[in-house]
Amino acid sequence: MNKTEAITAVIRTTVDEPIIFTTGYASRIASSVADRSSHFYMTGSMGLAANIGLGIALSTHSTVVVVDGDGSLAMNPGCLLSAGAFPGAKLLHLVLDDRRYESTGGQAAPTGRTDFVGLSLAAGYGRAHRVDDVAGLTGALREGLGATSPQLLHCVLSDARIGKPPPRIVPDLPRHRERFAGHLERVAAR
Repeated sequence: MNKTEAITAVIRTTVDEPIIFTTGYASRIASSVADRSSHFYMTGSMGLAANIGLGIALSTHSTVVVVDGDGSLAMNPGCLLSAGAFPGAKLLHLVLDDRRYESTGGQAAPTGRTDFVGLSLAAGYGRAHRVDDVAGLTGALREGLGATSPQLLHCVLSDARIGKPPPRIVPDLPRHRERFAGHLERVAAR
């Protein structure tokens, strides 16, 4: 499974759950696959996707999906402790592990020996496991969307390079914020 296949599986498996896409190619790929009001595309703030998702999960009491990267999580592993401190948070945290900082030139990320499953469980996540194909990811997503505690899916990608990347996201940031905030209001009102 490559990054595009993983992100496409997330989008196809979700309906209207808020999804936070980490900065870089994850946001660019997601926007090119399907641009929904439930999508929040980080255009900066590397390492903070899970913290943003946790805040939304706690304030809306709904399931929030975070599509993170291995390099982003390595930049802020403290987000695991934050999420683990809230055992009732409905956070489904995916880590797309291609072992590189693809959007900045493909430099190797220092995550090759990192046990993301073990780290998240030690931090207090309710469940965590590793997936390495689209079928496994889809099944784990369906199960994780009904969870009532923080969950982590370590998605090991077999093909790090994505080829020609989708165009950069150049949103009207105030409009993007308003569209996503409106979606969150609808989710919280359920």
